[in-house]
Amino acid sequence: MAKKSPLGKGLGALINNSQFEKKTVEEATSTSAVAEIDISKIDLNPFQPRVDFNEESLEELKSSILEHGVVQPITVRKISTDKFQLISGERRLRASKLAGLKKIIAFVRETNDQEMLEIALIENIQREDLNAIEIAISYQRLIDECKLTQDNLGDRVGKNRSTISNYLRLLKLPAEIQSGLQKKTISMGHAKALINIEDKEKRIEIFEKIIANKLSVRDAEKIIREFSFPAKKVSTRKTKTKLPEEYISFKNKLSDVFKSNISIKRSNAGKGSLTIPFTSDEEFKKIQNLLSKISK
Repeated sequence: MAKKSPLGKGLGALINNSQFEKKTVEEATSTSAVAEIDISKIDLNPFQPRVDFNEESLEELKSSILEHGVVQPITVRKISTDKFQLISGERRLRASKLAGLKKIIAFVRETNDQEMLEIALIENIQREDLNAIEIAISYQRLIDECKLTQDNLGDRVGKNRSTISNYLRLLKLPAEIQSGLQKKTISMGHAKALINIEDKEKRIEIFEKIIANKLSVRDAEKIIREFSFPAKKVSTRKTKTKLPEEYISFKNKLSDVFKSNISIKRSNAGKGSLTIPFTSDEEFKKIQNLLSKISK
């Protein structure tokens, strides 16, 4: 069985602390080095997929750093004699600046642009506070920009292909629903149910109903099923029972006698009725006379 990439096990698996020997900045040139680097010498990662950094969260991390220091080193690559570029750990770097630190411990790696992008995207995916759309966008970028297949991507992030596919499908939803996922007004479960509605207007209508009525995923799925597979109306009309031949023959003879369209109804149980219609008093009297003659 092929060995999975350590990326799928978290960034900690990329760099095993026991493999590192602390070196000076001048000596730190590869993944075999960890060094204390001037924060002013570290440029941000141009491939960073993360745009928003929660200020409150950064303040909390700053307080932790002031009390305990930077627990997990950041990761950088050396781009010149005294210049480094951040690969991962931008929150730690930002919080360290807020805490007034001048230096920070960093792992130094040799990596190219594509590897930098891949590491940055995968670190982004592994954040716990990501919403489903952010994860989906990161998956799509890894496929498009790092030339990964869904299977390759699954190995990198430790997910099966169906999970990857479910996230990617979210990007086909209209902007309103994607925004709802980002704001967490609906869940991944709601979104997966909405994907199954082909009618775009109906999809938005049900999306708005989910929010307005604070529907659970189960309730939303029920509404969507009722829309997608409407129950067939059960006919209240009874199935017409076919008359036996002898009844048909008798009906025809009576019609000839009374010069009228006689009707006979009969159930499967043998119950029924015989009707002799008339359209005027004159026709009624004719029928009456005929019946009188028959009864004599």
